[in-house]
Amino acid sequence: MEALNLPTYFFKIKEVKGKKYIFDEVRRRFVALTPEEWVRQHMIKFLNVDRNYPLSLFAIEKKHLHNRMVRRCDFVVYNHEGNSFMVVECKAPGIEIGQQAFDQASRYNQVHKAPYLLITNGKKHFCCKINKIKKSFEFLPEIPHFHAVTG
Repeated sequence: MEALNLPTYFFKIKEVKGKKYIFDEVRRRFVALTPEEWVRQHMIKFLNVDRNYPLSLFAIEKKHLHNRMVRRCDFVVYNHEGNSFMVVECKAPGIEIGQQAFDQASRYNQVHKAPYLLITNGKKHFCCKINKIKKSFEFLPEIPHFHAVTG
């Protein structure tokens, strides 16, 4: 798979009938290894290992209703109180992150109401803090450590 702008991690990968699968530590099962999944698994590892986000607070492909349609954001991280903390949208490395990706993550966040959005293609990462009162957002220079923003 393609090299990403994230640290190198060890992943359990297997091949079955010519198709590759990667072990997802959150879902505790092997899932199809697509370019987007490669990015998702790296970001999960990064948040857990390098930014101290507990895996027990992750929900992968979290379903929700938006305009009466079932949608799935790549993953949501919750705080220790069980509230949505960060909505994460992952794209394949070859996909440019543009306004559509931000709009998509924002639509998902209308339901989750998380104070942070993270959008990544594995090469570029955009993390922003939502200001609900001012109805604005601020791009952060880096992805925050969990304990620095959750207390």
